[in-house]
Amino acid sequence: MTSELDALCVDTIRMLSADGVEKARSGHPGMPMGAAPMAYVLWTRFLRHNPRNPRWPDRDRFVLSAGHGSMLLYSLLHLTGYDLSLDDIKAFRQWNSRTPGHPEYPLTPGVEITTGPLGQGFASGVGMAMAERFLAARFNRPEYPIVDHFTYGIVSDGDLMEGISHEAASLAGHLGLGKLIYLYDDNHITIEGSTDIAFTEARDLRFEAYGWHVQRVADGNDLDAIEAAIAAARKATDHPSLIAVRTHIGYGSPNKADKASAHGEPLGPEELRRTKENLGWPAEPPFLVPDEVRDRFRSAIEQGVENEDLWNEKFRSYAEAFSSLAKTWEECLNDVLPEGWDREIPFFPADPKGMATRVASGKVLNAMARHVPNLIGGSADLAPSNKTEIAGEPDFQAGTYGGRNLRFGVREHGMGAILNGMALHAGVIPYGGTFLIFSDYMRPAIRLAALMGLKVIYVFTHDSIGLGEDGPTHQPVEQLAALRAIPGLTVIRPCDANETAEAWKAALQSTAGPVALALTRQDVPVLDRSLYPGADNLARGAYILRDAPGGVPDLILIATGSEVHIALKAAATLDGKGIKVRVVSMPSWELFDREDEAYRRQVLPPDIKARVAIEAGVTQGWRRYVGDSGRVIGLNRFGASAPGAVLYEKFGFTADHLVETALSLVGKI
Repeated sequence: MTSELDALCVDTIRMLSADGVEKARSGHPGMPMGAAPMAYVLWTRFLRHNPRNPRWPDRDRFVLSAGHGSMLLYSLLHLTGYDLSLDDIKAFRQWNSRTPGHPEYPLTPGVEITTGPLGQGFASGVGMAMAERFLAARFNRPEYPIVDHFTYGIVSDGDLMEGISHEAASLAGHLGLGKLIYLYDDNHITIEGSTDIAFTEARDLRFEAYGWHVQRVADGNDLDAIEAAIAAARKATDHPSLIAVRTHIGYGSPNKADKASAHGEPLGPEELRRTKENLGWPAEPPFLVPDEVRDRFRSAIEQGVENEDLWNEKFRSYAEAFSSLAKTWEECLNDVLPEGWDREIPFFPADPKGMATRVASGKVLNAMARHVPNLIGGSADLAPSNKTEIAGEPDFQAGTYGGRNLRFGVREHGMGAILNGMALHAGVIPYGGTFLIFSDYMRPAIRLAALMGLKVIYVFTHDSIGLGEDGPTHQPVEQLAALRAIPGLTVIRPCDANETAEAWKAALQSTAGPVALALTRQDVPVLDRSLYPGADNLARGAYILRDAPGGVPDLILIATGSEVHIALKAAATLDGKGIKVRVVSMPSWELFDREDEAYRRQVLPPDIKARVAIEAGVTQGWRRYVGDSGRVIGLNRFGASAPGAVLYEKFGFTADHLVETALSLVGKI
């Protein structure tokens, strides 16, 4: 039964949210006002968290997938005692505040994820639940369940409409993720009006078909019904749960409730006054938090400290009984690679025929996985091509949650966001594979991974027209440039098997955000490292692979990936023509740009104007390295269906064409 204090607490959430939006003159007041009751029940009666330690490992995770309703989350965080002051609430959406328009991780204490575009939070929550099940299967012992928490979320009509939620919901149902519970804010309103104009499917039946446990709460203000539904969902241990709660956007507003205008604009001073009057709330002062309300919410601090203390006591006993497991757990949780993690990474002997870098990647992955127990991942139904399978490991499936091979199915977009959720959960190093062309399907999730600085590894194979006969629909041309355009994403395109090994090492040691590996389908020569510098120079992004006599070149050839051996062949020909050539292998622009200026000038001396870059992709961006006088051999059109070797010849990715281009350039400079 709802008490007067319960009602007062709910209205406090509503009015804090509305006041914050009003002061900012920007934001979305309607969702927080309608969803406040379900959020109140979840946060005060179920959510296990510690406001004094937002990173407590066994806390429940909360995902506000409807991130436009961020004031709802900020109000909850402030009220329950996180390090988010009333002044922070008042600074909503302002410069340098900790309360931005959409929640941002790790900016705001207690915010678990940057949800951003609708659907991303929904899918990332699936990843959090997967990470919890994996770690529980690996580390728990019957008397010591050190990993035992739920992933909760509030999702919206928009989340359910976005295609990514279909992908993630389907996989979550297949996996039987019973510790995943979403409250669906079923308010029937989107920006354009009623959901009836575009969204009339039977959502309940859709999720039941996915294998979810589905309930409906008819009255979004019925706290007891919401509590009963969450309690029932927690008992549905073999199925993820969706609780559709019929809410009213802008609840309490006399003129904007149940209207699209409540979604994305402030109520306005007069309507806010009327809303407060309608709810029996004082018109002044704004940002009012009654003492009894603060006391009720702040009980979360004492309860959170108690919960964490009990867990710490349990973990101490666990560490005494299972010292090796406890050590591994702490390494995983703190992203510490175990001693000797790289000792089995192979060195590949020189081989003119060579191997595809995707094949080398698979060998390196398996060598590392034997020593990095929390390296977990898979492919969007392309594991045999992407070489992403960990040999000897079971699949991650319902009943075998300790498996490290993830089967994402043909769900690239969902995979990208799920990887983010796994990384956010902490304790695992997730990777996901697909063809480079399909990185376009993953781009929103990759962008968010970069925005959050997450340790996620992407294995993108079939990285150029060299894949051949599948034709232009499958041949990436603009994708490398598109990925390089994402701030915070490190793109690495290794030239041979040994650079591929170093690329994986760089990815596992990265603390600078996600890493994308671009790998060939076709064989490329394995360079003779007795003749050339070691592949460990990859860590610097670019290095002098072959220098001119005396280290003073007339010309610099710059290449990445499968074009490096072409540059080496061209350099040998140019030598015979009296041209002194330096060849630079540049596997990663981002790594190179992080080097100091002295090193960058050493590799690419400013006074050497004759430069030619060669890469089987669009030329966009290369001007920064070749300069205004340089040339770029690239592909500013789509590919074609033919054998890869034929395409390289027809499109000019040959040593002869590179020599011709270089000679014409040297003659002009």
